[in-house]
Amino acid sequence: MEKEKNFKLKPLTYVFLTLWALIVLFPFYWMVLTSVKGYGAYNSEYIPKLYTLSPTLQNYADAFTAVPLARYFVNTVFFTVATTLIMLAVTILAAYAFARLDFRGKNLVFVLFLSLMMIPNELVIITNYVTVTNLDLRNTFTGLILPSVTSVFYIYLLKENFEQVPDQLYYAAKVDGTSDLKYLFKVMIPICKPTIVTITILKAIECWNSYVWPRLVTDDENYFLVSNGIQSIRENGFGRENIPAMMAAVVVISLPLILLFLVFRHMIMAGVSRGGTKG
Repeated sequence: MEKEKNFKLKPLTYVFLTLWALIVLFPFYWMVLTSVKGYGAYNSEYIPKLYTLSPTLQNYADAFTAVPLARYFVNTVFFTVATTLIMLAVTILAAYAFARLDFRGKNLVFVLFLSLMMIPNELVIITNYVTVTNLDLRNTFTGLILPSVTSVFYIYLLKENFEQVPDQLYYAAKVDGTSDLKYLFKVMIPICKPTIVTITILKAIECWNSYVWPRLVTDDENYFLVSNGIQSIRENGFGRENIPAMMAAVVVISLPLILLFLVFRHMIMAGVSRGGTKG
């Protein structure tokens, strides 16, 4: 009886998931479609069409010539890679210290550390802005990167995964004379690799989509990120007048994140669905 019920519900589940996927993917389809429509063809559509018979790549050329989008792209890649790598080093070492090392006041320090998550992000931004300004780090990559090199949530998440690794492995390694740092790189990191990859992807997406902080600390085009580039296009009037070119710029900016997810989707799912131990 239960099998018959599941057999009847399965088609409904697939239909629902298919409809939901179409709803989620439609904005991306509309973005790509608009980006290949000509400026005149787009403006002549009183009723928007779901297709185009004369696609063009001119909008992509216009997007790169309206503002130095290529430079913004390179700046964003550097900012994302540097911030993510430094954050990984800080997160892994901090999580390992809280999970495996014994030192006086560890629990109190960790509770105080977690309490930072209760501070509104707006207050943190204000404090960071004052600090960066006082250090004369505005319009520098150092000023862009430093406030983003740590995350309380990622440290907490990785600490919980490290703690799921059996203690027997740690004791056996210490008996063999393995140092804590060597144990971290040879045992802990390989076992918790799915979670570390997930954290890396999430941080990379966060950096790539960063808007408020780069907007505050940079007013020099040499340090603009792609988020600043989109705003620059709009402020120049280009985006308001030429929506297809604006969509072309958005497609170019979104493509790296989509590829990143497609390449690492299995590791992301593994990191979310299971803990730090392997069966």
